[in-house]
Amino acid sequence: MLYLAEVLKKTRVIGSGKAELKLLACQRSEQCWSVVSGEEIIPAPDDASSYNAGTLVMLDLTANRQVQRHSEASRQLISILQNFSRLQEKAKTQEEEIEQWKQSLTYQSQELNRREMEMEARQEQLQQMEEDFERLEQQRQEINTAQLDVDRLREEFDRKNQELEGAWAQLHGELSRLDERQAELQQSNALDDEQARYLNELLNRLAGVVTPTTFVREQLDLSFSLFGQQNERLNHCWQDLEQKQSTVYQLQADIDRQGQDLQNRWQEWQQAQDALEQARAELKAEQRALESKQNHALVLTQHIQHQDTLYQRVYGLADVSDRVRIGAKVDLGALEQMPLDELQKLAQDLENDLEKMSRFVASQEEELSLQQDAIDELNQQIQQASEYDRLRLETERADEQDRYQMLNQTLVGQRRNLQEREAILRQHQAVLARRQGFPRSDAVESDIDLEPVLSQIETLKQQYAQELQRAEAEIQQLKDTIEQMASLVERQHQEQDEKRNEIKQIEQEWQSQKAATSEMWGRVNTYQEMLQPTQDGLNELKLKSEAIASVMTQFQEAIDYQQETIAEMQQAIQRLVGEPMPELAAS
Repeated sequence: MLYLAEVLKKTRVIGSGKAELKLLACQRSEQCWSVVSGEEIIPAPDDASSYNAGTLVMLDLTANRQVQRHSEASRQLISILQNFSRLQEKAKTQEEEIEQWKQSLTYQSQELNRREMEMEARQEQLQQMEEDFERLEQQRQEINTAQLDVDRLREEFDRKNQELEGAWAQLHGELSRLDERQAELQQSNALDDEQARYLNELLNRLAGVVTPTTFVREQLDLSFSLFGQQNERLNHCWQDLEQKQSTVYQLQADIDRQGQDLQNRWQEWQQAQDALEQARAELKAEQRALESKQNHALVLTQHIQHQDTLYQRVYGLADVSDRVRIGAKVDLGALEQMPLDELQKLAQDLENDLEKMSRFVASQEEELSLQQDAIDELNQQIQQASEYDRLRLETERADEQDRYQMLNQTLVGQRRNLQEREAILRQHQAVLARRQGFPRSDAVESDIDLEPVLSQIETLKQQYAQELQRAEAEIQQLKDTIEQMASLVERQHQEQDEKRNEIKQIEQEWQSQKAATSEMWGRVNTYQEMLQPTQDGLNELKLKSEAIASVMTQFQEAIDYQQETIAEMQQAIQRLVGEPMPELAAS
């Protein structure tokens, strides 16, 4: 199990004290840590004595609290803090996106409810129009029936009129013959009985051919009443048509307004799309700038590595020559006065500590090499990655470079400490060898001090490190900017997709409403096309009926005049005969 611990160490006058590890926290899962209750201290392994007091280390413990592996915790803590910061930012971004989705869903729900109510209202209007069409069709059939009745009455009237014209022609013929008979009677001044009966028969026959007009008048009155009813129904239909036309005009105005609004929405979407493309171009420019900065940081890192290599080579001179030392100064007088067995034990302790530290530094050097291999592998992946994967890989590479720099800086002091301990050990061994009677060596007195050269190398490396630190700060700033821009671009991209889908849905609904309105226009126009001929036919029938009524009035006047003429002729025959005559048949 993985633990976070603090190094506790009791210092000694010469050499390092025994180290202990105080457990601080325990990892429960990948992202979950818990504090270790109480103060639990375990002994540190021999290879952990190189840690300074207060250093935080990561421990992998067995069930019986034995240390399997250990490493300095600084880079893992930095990684954990970075991951925690990213999780917080991601959670905040997700909360904002969830809130935006909630608002969008609420608005869409309200809009759908409103449109559903509008569609229900329009369906009711369409159903009402269909009922009006059915009623209008029924009225049209009634008008057609009335028109057939009027045509039948007109045919009957024409037939009666022809009969009346024939009777009139016969009457005129009889009147002509009567005039001739009157002229003859005026010459004879009297009529015999046979002539009087013949004239009476003619008058009775003439009176019998008079056509009664009562039935025709009743039919005309019934037709005028039916015309009034149909006209009232048609007026109601016209009013209904005007209402439907007003409704369709309003719907058409809404469709036009929605079409203009839809066009404005598409224009706004296109403007936002252009802004998104501009943001993408700026993001690519920032990514190119980041890549340039990272290349510069890589060059600085290589310079630092070269300085480290030079530093190690200079340090290596102390390994190949006893005449070289690196700033490690020992009180030789105190060593000369120290008892020989104590000096021998001190030299042995220094040699043991040097061996432990050498193993630890070698393991750290190996880990540093593995870290560099990981960075090189990420560089290869970045060259072959896509645009979006490159950002993630560059972030990982930056983290790996941070770990490399941290571990490298830690190794700088450890390397120097190792070299100093080697120099101190050589001086102790030289004094011990001289005091034990071995051949005298002047290496202690005449050692070449490489400290100025190393200081100059360290100064140059520090300059590179400061420049690298500034470059890394700029890189981090660019990364933050790119991350914000990428998040903004991604959010705008999602918003654009949502708006496009929403506008397409609105456009489909608008097309459906437009088709429904066109259908209503067709029905209203059909309604008007059916209604106008019916109105024209009814008006024409009414005019014809009025003309027939006028003719009937004239015909009735002619019949009355005929009756008066017959009565006068009966009186004339009575005067000629000189006796009352039988009454003619009633008309």
